[in-house]
Amino acid sequence: MISKVKIAIIGCGNLGASIANGLLMREDFDPKNLTLTKRNTATLAEFEAKGVHVHTDNIVAAQYADIILLGVKPYNVATILAEIKPALDPEKQLIVSLATGVSMKEMYAVIDPKTVTFRAMPNIAADIQESITCICQEQANPIQEEMIKELFDSIGYTISIDESLMEAATVLGACGIAYVLRFMRAMIQGGIQIGFDSVTASKIVNQTVKGAAELMIQKNIHPEAAIDKVTTPKGCTIVGLNEMEHQGFSSAMVRGVIASYEKIGK
Repeated sequence: MISKVKIAIIGCGNLGASIANGLLMREDFDPKNLTLTKRNTATLAEFEAKGVHVHTDNIVAAQYADIILLGVKPYNVATILAEIKPALDPEKQLIVSLATGVSMKEMYAVIDPKTVTFRAMPNIAADIQESITCICQEQANPIQEEMIKELFDSIGYTISIDESLMEAATVLGACGIAYVLRFMRAMIQGGIQIGFDSVTASKIVNQTVKGAAELMIQKNIHPEAAIDKVTTPKGCTIVGLNEMEHQGFSSAMVRGVIASYEKIGK
């Protein structure tokens, strides 16, 4: 279904580019059905070379799109919606906001209240079709919701949630990828200290983290169940884990998640 619709990403920054790359990796997606806008289009030259429409005119992009993704900063959402409002047809277009902390109620304060609106929060792994995306919607029928799910399924995995959980989803899914990357960096640093060169340490850590994630997904088990399998009595694994806990590893992670969540609410 998604391969037949026209999609515009307005304000195509890093996240928008990741979504665009994910869509273009689909064999059935025609680059001509994708439009990207940005003030400085020079950074979008690689997409233009693939046949994607690239320009600075948000109104034109919105006018010809079936699905409009807003990739702008939260403080610009209302301004952009007001700008493209003359080109919007509530009977034709679906609006999808990627902005953190901007409610659908705030969006309806600008656009026609009959407009079908979504909020979505993917992460930068969309670039390789491995994002987790949480979505919520207002007034969408099952076909429209399925269309948006298919869009984001093309860049990973999609979950429908209540809007009240969108900020929490942002922390776990979007901010969360940075938490994991920081953990990986620390693992690599430890690997270098115990004897590996940085390239080898990176390869070991990357595959270890990938394997851990796949284990959780495929076996559908709690992390502690898997940890129990590698923590033998008096072994080196439990010693390391206990030392990390003594230094506040789990506490620091939880406090980081909560700090990010509280920041969104301010």
